[in-house]
Amino acid sequence: MLAPTPASPESAGMSKPALDRIDDHLKRQYIDAGRFPGTQLVVFRRGNIVHSSVQGLADLERKVPVRDDTIFRIYSMTKPITSVAFMMLVEEGRVALDEPVHKYIPEWKNLGVFQAGIAPAFLTRPPARPMQIIDLLRHTSGLTYGFQQRSNVDAAYREKRIGEVELSGTLDSMIADLAKIPLDFSPGEAWNYSVSADVTGYLIGKISGMPFEQFLQERIFNPLGMADTGFFVPADKAHRFAACYNADPGGMMSFHATEKKGGLSLQDDPTTSSFLTPPSFISGGGGLCSTAADYLTFCRALLAGGELGGVRLIGPKTLALMTTNHLPGNRDLPAISRSMFAEATYNGIGFGLGFSVTMDPAKTLLAGSPGEYAWGGAATTSFWIDPAEELITIFMTQVLPSSAYPIRRELRSMVYAAISDSNL
Repeated sequence: MLAPTPASPESAGMSKPALDRIDDHLKRQYIDAGRFPGTQLVVFRRGNIVHSSVQGLADLERKVPVRDDTIFRIYSMTKPITSVAFMMLVEEGRVALDEPVHKYIPEWKNLGVFQAGIAPAFLTRPPARPMQIIDLLRHTSGLTYGFQQRSNVDAAYREKRIGEVELSGTLDSMIADLAKIPLDFSPGEAWNYSVSADVTGYLIGKISGMPFEQFLQERIFNPLGMADTGFFVPADKAHRFAACYNADPGGMMSFHATEKKGGLSLQDDPTTSSFLTPPSFISGGGGLCSTAADYLTFCRALLAGGELGGVRLIGPKTLALMTTNHLPGNRDLPAISRSMFAEATYNGIGFGLGFSVTMDPAKTLLAGSPGEYAWGGAATTSFWIDPAEELITIFMTQVLPSSAYPIRRELRSMVYAAISDSNL
């Protein structure tokens, strides 16, 4: 795929000094302060890359710098790719959003909703309605993540290690395990960040008749030229793979910037990482590794209405459907969420089919545009697309958890502050 042309910020209505301030901020507040090992930032506007920077180290132990082609674990930034892949099947008439999930996973037909008890002695009740395909794409399925640590259902996920990216097991074994655990709530009743995208990946394989990873390769990555995106890093690219760190010295996922901080601890060594070999569990929720350049290619296709360089992933009306708020009652996340964690701020934010969607920028207390859509990954990678401003921002680093620092809010404020010629 033809790479975008770099251009001066001013030619795209942006301020170079304001963009340079972002790099200064990242260096001073995060890299020099020992909070991030290194960073990569790409800002794309009106058809051109107007800012691209790499700073710091991809591997602190070996003093390897971040480069333009550094490969990162993008974790939950896998979810939008999985969702687009699924909607390709919807466009082909092979599946519909209002179909019950048990049509494709018969062993889930009698899944009950948790009332009491611990595994395996759960007391359940019937759901108000069956889980539908749309519930998977918008996280209203009643499924959960074990790391939520909110309920006995979460505990059952932890016991079975359901949805953990770096483990043995398969998509088939995950589906079988989930058939034995009740739903956390009745589908459509609430929003809860969950393994729904992993289930979506399973369905892509079942409906398309080819392995999920093959579908992504043949229908998205190869056509768009995303040569550095996949579920593992091959040997000839291993030298470009970044190390991953934990902001919590104890290796936990509960660290927040307001708490006492220590230095970064190595979480995943790029020379011994499980990401260096093909996984048995192909996670549509968090399994991909990629580069900023590859992810920009994917985002450019979305910004252009689902097509890039003659390669069409989905139609513009399908993309418009995906980037509309689908939460029941058109509510935002605070009104419906039970989740202890998500890769998005809540106020004024809804959820579409694979993305968070900005409904009301005033409620977010951040500059932005209605209709902007976004998501991020556990290691603090993130992106957002603003169709109104013809803007894409991609940020890469490798620090768990993504809630450790308010970097996403800061980037949003600083990138929007750099716009000197608004489309609004």
